[in-house]
Amino acid sequence: MLTIEEAKKLLDAIRDDRLETFWICALTRGLRRGELLGLRWDDIAFGNGHLSVRQTLQRANGSLQLVDPKTDRSRRTVPVPEATLAALRKHKRAQAAEQLAAGERWKDHGLVFASSIGTPLEPGNLSTRWRKARAKAGLDWLRLHDLRHACASYLPACGASPRTVMKTLGHSQIALAMNTYAHVLPDIERAAVDAVAKQLFG
Repeated sequence: MLTIEEAKKLLDAIRDDRLETFWICALTRGLRRGELLGLRWDDIAFGNGHLSVRQTLQRANGSLQLVDPKTDRSRRTVPVPEATLAALRKHKRAQAAEQLAAGERWKDHGLVFASSIGTPLEPGNLSTRWRKARAKAGLDWLRLHDLRHACASYLPACGASPRTVMKTLGHSQIALAMNTYAHVLPDIERAAVDAVAKQLFG
């Protein structure tokens, strides 16, 4: 399991990487790879600090396709800590510069994480970049999916209820004891994600 200290090493290593914000979102929001690759700018509400998972990028019939999430639990809206929102704003400015440089070659899909010409990111290329990022941090054992697991472990450590973890990660099932939680109050959910960000970013 990725410790907080190891997570800080990773954050230092990925600073100014083209996909820095992708790794940050995976760590602080626990989104699946396909959910992040399918994330659109329209899915992010900067004003109230939330993002919505409405589609996912998958390979089907030999091509990359944007499809609906598999379950109702996977389709969700979650709060985003301010440090992650700041990273997303920075990433949006960088993408605007890439679009300007690409000119007519830019294919606008509205994706947050796109290639240098706006098309969906190839998962294989993403994996290659991830191996380089983790090696730079001295964490060669770390899988990209481990960032999701790390987020799941940090939330309860910072006081989040099991129901909050279930809602945040889009799980369809959790232990029966979680049914004692009827709902998650927005301020409790917000406090939980902000607590994780405070641990990571200071």
